[in-house]
Amino acid sequence: MLAGLDVPTGGDVRLAGEPFSGLDEDARAALRGRYCSFVFQAFHLVADLTALENVMLPLEIAGADRARDKARHWLARVGLGKRERHFPSQLSGGEQQRVALARAFAMEPALLFADEPTGSLDRANGDQVAEMLFDLNRDHGTALVLVTHDPALARHCGTHHELVEGRLSA
Repeated sequence: MLAGLDVPTGGDVRLAGEPFSGLDEDARAALRGRYCSFVFQAFHLVADLTALENVMLPLEIAGADRARDKARHWLARVGLGKRERHFPSQLSGGEQQRVALARAFAMEPALLFADEPTGSLDRANGDQVAEMLFDLNRDHGTALVLVTHDPALARHCGTHHELVEGRLSA
């Protein structure tokens, strides 16, 4: 509901002061596109596009200037500058998640939703991705909404809330 992917049965969700939950799907998508980016557990990279093209894709859809330069900058920031011509199948899970991070941050979002961003990674890659996520969050002032089952990752968050059997825990 926070991301406007679902609407509440009661109450209101606002994004940038606008009644997000009261908008139709197209209007929610447009507003979400201006303010939000996503990082998912399953990466959601386009298999037929290189790492560079995957990062460029949302920039080009948004009509951003210098999409290629921005994508290269963000791939370098996540340590993949030399892997920009590789397809997702040629990258490790950790590298694919770093491409997903670069893609999300290239949009310079005000709000980043990260759904289990380390859930499908081994501990070393998960720690590396988490460190990058918090570094990029801190360096760019992007608000981060992180969903995780990992208590160690949750402890890195400034504020955290726990859902227990579908209810917000006190």
